[in-house]
Amino acid sequence: MLRRLPKSALQRVWFCKICYKRYSSAFTTAFPGKKDTSGPLPKSYNPQFVESVWYSWWEKSGFFRPEYNKNVKHRDGKEPFVVCLPPPNVTGSLHLGHTLMVAIQDSLIRWHRMNGRETLWIPGSDHAGIATQIVVEKKLQKERQIDRHTLGREQFVREVHKWKEECGNEIDQQLKRLGASLDWSRPNFTMSEEFSRAVQEAFISLHDDGTIYRGNRLINWSCALRSTISDIEVDKQPITGATDFRVPGYEDPIQFGVLHYFSYPLDSGTEIPVATTRIETMLGDTAIAVHPDDVRYSHLIGRKVQHPFIDRMLPIIASETVDKDFGTGAVKVTPAHDFNDYDLGERYSLDSVTILGEDGTIDCPVPRFNGLRRFDARLEVIDALKEKGLYGGQKEHAMVVPVCSRSSDIVEPLLKEQWFARCDNLATQAIAAVESGELSICPKMHCKTWQHWLLNIRDWCISRQLWWGHRIPAYRVSFRNGHPKNQKADSENMWVSGRCYQEALEKAAAQLNVNEEHLELTQDDDVLDTWFSSALFPFAVHGWPSQTDDLDRFYPSTLLETGHDIIFFWVARMVMMGQKLTGRLPFKEVYFHSMVRDAHGRKMSKSLGNVIDPVDVIQGASLEDLHARLEGNLLDPAEKERSRRGQAADYPRGIPECGTDALRFTLCTYKAQGEDVNLDVNTVQTYRFFCNKIWNAALFTLNALPDNFEPSPMSETLADCSIMDRWILSRLSDTTSKINSGFQGYDFPIITSAIHKFWVQNLCDVYLESIKLSLRADDHRAVVSRNVLHTCVDAGLRLIGPFMPYLSEEIFQRLPRKPEREDPSICVAPYPTTGEFPMFDGSLEERVALSLDIVNRIRSIQKEFGIPKLSAGHIVCNNDDLRGVLSQLCPTMVTLSRCRKLQMTNQEPDRCLATTVASNCALFVEMEDIDVPRVLERLQAKLAKTSTGLKKIEAQRSMDGYEEKVPQNIQEKHDQQVEVLQADSARLGAAVAMLKTAR
Repeated sequence: MLRRLPKSALQRVWFCKICYKRYSSAFTTAFPGKKDTSGPLPKSYNPQFVESVWYSWWEKSGFFRPEYNKNVKHRDGKEPFVVCLPPPNVTGSLHLGHTLMVAIQDSLIRWHRMNGRETLWIPGSDHAGIATQIVVEKKLQKERQIDRHTLGREQFVREVHKWKEECGNEIDQQLKRLGASLDWSRPNFTMSEEFSRAVQEAFISLHDDGTIYRGNRLINWSCALRSTISDIEVDKQPITGATDFRVPGYEDPIQFGVLHYFSYPLDSGTEIPVATTRIETMLGDTAIAVHPDDVRYSHLIGRKVQHPFIDRMLPIIASETVDKDFGTGAVKVTPAHDFNDYDLGERYSLDSVTILGEDGTIDCPVPRFNGLRRFDARLEVIDALKEKGLYGGQKEHAMVVPVCSRSSDIVEPLLKEQWFARCDNLATQAIAAVESGELSICPKMHCKTWQHWLLNIRDWCISRQLWWGHRIPAYRVSFRNGHPKNQKADSENMWVSGRCYQEALEKAAAQLNVNEEHLELTQDDDVLDTWFSSALFPFAVHGWPSQTDDLDRFYPSTLLETGHDIIFFWVARMVMMGQKLTGRLPFKEVYFHSMVRDAHGRKMSKSLGNVIDPVDVIQGASLEDLHARLEGNLLDPAEKERSRRGQAADYPRGIPECGTDALRFTLCTYKAQGEDVNLDVNTVQTYRFFCNKIWNAALFTLNALPDNFEPSPMSETLADCSIMDRWILSRLSDTTSKINSGFQGYDFPIITSAIHKFWVQNLCDVYLESIKLSLRADDHRAVVSRNVLHTCVDAGLRLIGPFMPYLSEEIFQRLPRKPEREDPSICVAPYPTTGEFPMFDGSLEERVALSLDIVNRIRSIQKEFGIPKLSAGHIVCNNDDLRGVLSQLCPTMVTLSRCRKLQMTNQEPDRCLATTVASNCALFVEMEDIDVPRVLERLQAKLAKTSTGLKKIEAQRSMDGYEEKVPQNIQEKHDQQVEVLQADSARLGAAVAMLKTAR
């Protein structure tokens, strides 16, 4: 049957099969109900098993809805904690940059939810005007060999909606796979009927009060897209000299990074030389500018030059903005095709002459150039100047090339009549909000960026020449034939806005004081900038402009968390629109996370093949799988080949299966404030091993608890606790304090480090090992230890819950509950606090830390000297209190160190290796198991090899130009190697010295 389907249908079937395979855990709604945990915990950790079913049960149970905590256990009258997920573009799928955002936001949402607050995390997707239109146009061309103009606007828009329904939900499935606890009962799409009403209302309101106006100003133009584009869609690519760029529509590459010199003739027969990187724009020159203090040209200020090709005289003007050291010191001024020149033209009232059409061809009165493509005209202008003897040559020059991120076209500044939003007053209020502290920005360093952007803000061009998007609700007014125009309509540029044609017609008739039948209105074909609708997101999602219960309860949001790269394009505009349209800030706090780069520090790019799908990290992917995934992307053949090479270099063996929990936790371990995150997939695998460690600890705990085990209140067992019991409870209390403090300050590395240390170093490596023997006994001591162990595992699971929702839930559901606890899920279990665990004992921790230092020294001696198990060790301590504690801990130290015997003594024994543990404590290890000459020879050889390696790297680092020439990621690798080698050298040197002293 499949063979009879058309190609597009076959592709849809293939897509659905792939989606089912890749997002299988998201499809568990077909199997409703809670996961069966009545059987034993499997012996090994398997992410695929652990992550199945839970999400659909969480969602069905309503745990993600704010009403759950409000109705079930809303405590202390806390305000709701509200976050809007920055709406990802509907065109694609999440990458690891999005995953960092999800991991941070979900951990915060889950932490607040577990602390008893109403929480609302609002999902949504952005219609992504340009990106979506390009995707659908390429799809139509590939499958049906037609373009949008063949279909017509209405049919094309239907095709986009159809594509969105078929393929635009991949992101939602990824979010569910990531465990994102979003309230899916409140979905949002920026092209939905409800959201479109908010966009329409915002435009009309702002147009009516004059904030939005229509003007002829300079904008970014993509000739390939035939549309205005936003600044964020302009990739400013720096080059150091002559560089070839592939430009759409040109067979041969176009060279940039060249400074052209030519001269303008003066009426006296002399010339004034200028220099430019865009010589074709000289056809639109309307002035020459020089610095007023430049003695070479000061005598020419006020005179005029003759344009060599056009009947146009150009004044020579003085401006302090001119760089005397650039080129010849005199610059051509083209107000219609350069942003700096446009400002200069405004100040000096210069003419603005447009010489470039929307399609990128030259539009000027000189037949030789008219109609030429812009970069063909560049060569023709050079030839024409040479013929007149005015061309002065060229040289390589560093510059920044503006490239359209959507089309790879070279962006052109173009003077066009567009819709703009006045931003000066709005920006002033946004600056004041931060300065007054009403709006908090974290990290604080971004406050300077905030102020810089807003102090230098330009009016915002909000119109786009697209078909996919919110059509601008503005109508051009004209009189029907036979009716005399009045003065107000004589400009032929009267526009009114309205929710429909009739409303706009009534508004126009009232303004012109004429009957409606004399007027004819034409709606603007353009659509609004995608960022315009996104700027309304924090209040439009709650039903604005209607006064809904959600708007009253959940607006403004508590926090906005996003990347710092859109601080102006989205964050500042949301603040300005929120203040203007609702009279309130849209959120109280902004937290900016870092950008995620690959392990080499490179920006994620499809053409480099280093864009990682989080699902590939979660479930693993072979290199062949990664290559196959490229076939679904609309990359050109050259980009696909570069991507394949990049994937083969970075993932020769594919990506190992790591699981959702490991990926989320890994991303939160990086310093997310201020520094870019260079993510190595191998690091994720390390934390997958951490998940396995937690799993094994849980397995040990469940096996250690009898079938009829019922946890006792800590108040009943605390009095009978041993030193190690009290120590682990103290560590739990201190860890809880650090984690809650970290959440309050958004310090995720502190949180994750504290969690990892508690589970691995405190609970698994020390406490579990120390109680294994006692748990085998059937006495009160074992009962106490089981209760302490249960308390620590239960609290530890709740501590990791915000970061590892699947693993923590799987184990939590199998762990016996305390009688007073009836939490159906770890999602809504109370988060640990120091009020629940007040057992911190700093003095005790210091003493146990000393005993663990002794254990580590014994282990180090065993490792360095190749001894599987030392025969005996002696501790000399001259502090009575400490001596008593260490004496009690001797059995624990023997267990942890694998030493046959360890005892306290008053005298320093002979024939022992000695190491000082503290000022009042020393360790002596008997040497009868050590072959001193052989061990000494081996250690000295290792020390020599380490020293050689260290010298080699130090020699590289001391080379001339090292910091300038060696890539940053290589320098960082060298720094890490030096740090390791220095530590190894110190350790080996100490061991050699110890052996020599003992002999």
